[in-house]
Amino acid sequence: MQGLKEMLVEEQKYLEKIADAARKSSLIVPEGRLRISKSKYNPRYYQCMEGGNEIYISRTEKELPKQLAQKDYNKAVIKKVETRLKQIQKIMQDYSDDEIEKIYTSMHKERQALVTPIEATWNQRIKKWYEEEYDGKEFREGTAVILTEKGERVRSKSEKILADSFYRKNIPYKYEKPLHLKGYGIVYPDFTFLSRKKGKEIYWEHEGMMDRQEYAKTAVKKIESYQTSHIYPGDRLILTFETEQCPLNFRIVENLIEKYLM
Repeated sequence: MQGLKEMLVEEQKYLEKIADAARKSSLIVPEGRLRISKSKYNPRYYQCMEGGNEIYISRTEKELPKQLAQKDYNKAVIKKVETRLKQIQKIMQDYSDDEIEKIYTSMHKERQALVTPIEATWNQRIKKWYEEEYDGKEFREGTAVILTEKGERVRSKSEKILADSFYRKNIPYKYEKPLHLKGYGIVYPDFTFLSRKKGKEIYWEHEGMMDRQEYAKTAVKKIESYQTSHIYPGDRLILTFETEQCPLNFRIVENLIEKYLM
C-alpha cells in the first residue's frame, strides 16, 4: 500500500480544484432549473421555478437554456465531489502507508523474534538493497581524487556536495550503480536510491558541463533514453544541471531532497 496516501492527497487536491471551478461557474446563474421536452422536430426548453411554475423559453433566447443546463451540471459535479472528499477524509483519518509494517514493528522484540513478517519491513528492505554488491564505473588513471565525507571517491566537487548532503541526512544511496537503458545501453547514474514512496529504485543525474556542446548533446540523448525506458523526470528521475557560469544551486538540491527522498 506504499504511496496510497500520497495518491489520496493528490486526488483530494484535484477534486477541490474541480469543485472550485464549478462554484465559480455558478456565481451568477438564472433562477430555477431546466426541463427539456421533445416536439416533433426540435427540443423545447422550460425554466422550472420554485413552486412548480414553468416558463417556456423562446427559441430566440439562446443563452438561458445553456446557463440552466450548466447550472444543473455544476450542481451535480459539486455534489459528487463533496461525496468523494468525505470518503477520502474518512480513509485518511486512520490510514498510513506503513500500517501493515507497524503491526510487526510495534510488537515486543521477543515476539518479533518468533515471527516472520508477511512483508519485509522498510529497514529490512533498505538494508538488503544497500548491501547488494555491484561493479561501478572505473576511474581513469590520473584523474583528481575527490572524497566524500563518507570516504567514497566521486568525480566532481558537485557530486561531493550531493553525496555529502545525502550522507548528512542519512539517506542511503549507491554511487554509479549500473543501469541498462533501452536503446542506449549501460549507464551509471550518479546516484541511485530505493524510494519508499515508489517501492522501487529512483535515480539522480547531475549534468555538470551543459555549456559544452558535445557534453550537452550526450546528456540530452541519455535523458531521452531514460524516458524510453519509462523512467521520467519528476517521477523516478531527478535532474540537476550546471554550467561554468551557473554552478549547482544548493537551495534547489535541498528542495529536491525534501520532495523526493525524505
